[in-house]
Amino acid sequence: MASRAALITGGSSGIGLAIARALGQDDYAVTISARRPDKLEAAAQQLRDEGIDAHAVPANMAEEEDIKRLVAAHRERNGRLDVLINNAGIGIGSAVADMPTKKLDLQLDVNLRGVYLMAREAIPLLKEAGAEHGKALMVNTASIAGKHGQGWLSAYSATKFGVVGLSQGLHKELGNDGIQVTAICPGFVATDMTDWVQGQVPKEDMIQPEDIAEAVRYLLRTSRNCVVPELQFIRPGDSEI
Repeated sequence: MASRAALITGGSSGIGLAIARALGQDDYAVTISARRPDKLEAAAQQLRDEGIDAHAVPANMAEEEDIKRLVAAHRERNGRLDVLINNAGIGIGSAVADMPTKKLDLQLDVNLRGVYLMAREAIPLLKEAGAEHGKALMVNTASIAGKHGQGWLSAYSATKFGVVGLSQGLHKELGNDGIQVTAICPGFVATDMTDWVQGQVPKEDMIQPEDIAEAVRYLLRTSRNCVVPELQFIRPGDSEI
């Protein structure tokens, strides 16, 4: 069994993969999860080729049973959970008047309900780690759109505002159990999810996934007496996305 272990949703690319790599380099055993098995296993193999103890568990964050199975698989393999990264998310652009209910429900299910259920299922393991060393960590990926509502991304913005509020509530519930909870709120990050805006903002001018990974490292290096409820990431000259 590893001395430290992390579980990262949305871990097959972008922010999630960068965080998995950083934690793996810091000797965490990592479980990465995403919806597409082939892409996920390729990412896990890439990490293993770099000498990282990585395990892939496909799961759809819109499905409660997948979430339960993911946490159980991580527990069976690693026996502990020190860091949970709730990173899986989906954004669908549309005016409110034109948004199909199915696409609204998908964003609510993955971006907010999925984070809630992942937290619920992982809390017992995180409490065990918190009791052991006083600094288990849950990081929930929100967005700068969860701080400043965005037209044509209203559903996405609403879910990310929800993630910020959920993180604040979790902090109050879990702070005395040795668990720190941080919401991260980035602007445009150079991932597949921001391909739609590349004509306006080149990828090289965006926040990089490694920037977010380094922020997670920072959170883990602070003392158990230092809680960071929220981190915002913006580009030079920007006040919001």
